[in-house]
Amino acid sequence: MNTISYHHESVSEHEMLERSVAFYQQMSKRRSIRAFSDRPVPREVIEKIIETAGTSPSGAHKQPWTFCAVQEPALKTQIRIKAEEEEYKSYHGRMSEEWLNDLKPIGTDWKKPFLEIASWLIVIFKKPYDIDNSGTKQQNYYVNESVGIAVGMLITAIHQAGLVTLTHTPSPMNFLAELLKRPENERAFLLLPVGYPADQVEVPDLKRKTLEEISKFY
Repeated sequence: MNTISYHHESVSEHEMLERSVAFYQQMSKRRSIRAFSDRPVPREVIEKIIETAGTSPSGAHKQPWTFCAVQEPALKTQIRIKAEEEEYKSYHGRMSEEWLNDLKPIGTDWKKPFLEIASWLIVIFKKPYDIDNSGTKQQNYYVNESVGIAVGMLITAIHQAGLVTLTHTPSPMNFLAELLKRPENERAFLLLPVGYPADQVEVPDLKRKTLEEISKFY
């Protein structure tokens, strides 16, 4: 395998701490947004956000993901219709009472207008395997872990760009591959509406767990 030199940016411990604090403060403002503005977002911004997600590590460097960015209004409408069909079934039979009770403080329901309003929808597909030019399957590794990490970087890049998003999983999501005409080796993993928040948007007053609650140092 060919190699290249890695150039590490060395910084002082003081600057390390300053950077980590500043980045934490920026990311601590991130919230899941369900009320979007229809204000357009330039395609170039979405392209760079996706490119950032593409820098994520992956098993055997297989990069088992495809990011489908949807701006076409008619296609967004089709996605909303199909998503709401699945969500209605979930809220009226698939979800347990415990699950529904846990969702009450957040105030969600089966209606998903943000799928049409947000400037973009990014649908992330995972690829359990690739297909080479001869039609032979090429195995991918740690696919869920790899795509999950890439999605985390995608969400971070969205927030860093000054936009907002929401993780949406209208299960089952097979309709997304059908509507977007994806090949048989791609399976829908997550749907992210991306754009600007609506004016005077409100979010639930949720509290994140403290450092002591989420970590152990040995």
